[in-house]
Amino acid sequence: MQPLPLEIPADADKAIVWSNDRLYLLDQRVLPMQELYLEMQTAAATADAIRDMVVRGAPAIGVTAAFGVVLAARESYQAHGAGWREGIKSGMDCLAASRPTAVNLFWSLERMQGLISELDASDPEPTLLQEAHRIHQEDVASCRRLGDLGAELIESTTSVITHCNAGALATGGYGTALGVIRSAWAAGKIERVYADETRPWLQGSRLTAWELHKDQIPVTLLTDGAAASRLRVGGIDWVIVGSDRIAANGDVANKIGTYSLAVAAKHHGVKVMVAAPTSTIDMSAVSGEAIPIESRNPDEVLNCGGKRIGATGVDAWNPVFDVTPAVLVDAIVTEKGVVHSPNTKKITELMSS
Repeated sequence: MQPLPLEIPADADKAIVWSNDRLYLLDQRVLPMQELYLEMQTAAATADAIRDMVVRGAPAIGVTAAFGVVLAARESYQAHGAGWREGIKSGMDCLAASRPTAVNLFWSLERMQGLISELDASDPEPTLLQEAHRIHQEDVASCRRLGDLGAELIESTTSVITHCNAGALATGGYGTALGVIRSAWAAGKIERVYADETRPWLQGSRLTAWELHKDQIPVTLLTDGAAASRLRVGGIDWVIVGSDRIAANGDVANKIGTYSLAVAAKHHGVKVMVAAPTSTIDMSAVSGEAIPIESRNPDEVLNCGGKRIGATGVDAWNPVFDVTPAVLVDAIVTEKGVVHSPNTKKITELMSS
């Protein structure tokens, strides 16, 4: 992976860039200290970038995977010509294996596969590239729509808490949870955003605070363990988060720590809003019990900033996500509409609309 040529701007709304027939990803591992783009030349490199957290956030992973399929098609056509179907499957399988919890990844690959099944033996890249751009554009439009719908739920000026990063960096652009916050800020409804730092990758401190500061939205960082105490102080009406997968009954898988935040919110009478596009809803998962939860290397918890912080010989449990039961969720906001007090019947009606 090579750094991006300087003519392409580093911008929070351009975490995923297709330029000059190449895919570039803003390396979110080094933000906010560096704004560095890496070039993806193959589907395998794209899968590695997803797995290694160069790009993260379910919608952004889905968009990236679509462009990864374009690279897989290019590789296969160059190697096999009219027999390009022989090689594209391995590239798509590699992409599918990169992150298990983010359902947008599989949604995107299935959509691209559906198009592939309709193509002839000629070069598939132009058609697949057009579809990848369409997926990207649709995601941005969805975020703006759900951002406005979510903002409408905030009745009076207040402060909010968010967890992890569900902003432009985690999507095609604008954001889901931060999309709601951006729309609400524009409407004069947000006083301040409290951002959980989000251990162990610190997406809240490195990414969310960076995005909000760039937009001149007042933001204050919290350690994850401080959120309950801040809720107790008052002045916060909503917890607003994104999601990597939503089950058919409204259970929500999101970054580890979301569940404890939702429990604390319920105790303090603070509402919980989950903002996500409908591509994040997995109707094949009856409940949160059916959502695969990714676990990562314990070293991510035992180390910080490249230095060991855990005692030698101590192990760590490092699930990346947790499941927040639907009973703790006041509203799921999508581009299709809002589901209040979600359950299977309401989610089914939304998805069939």
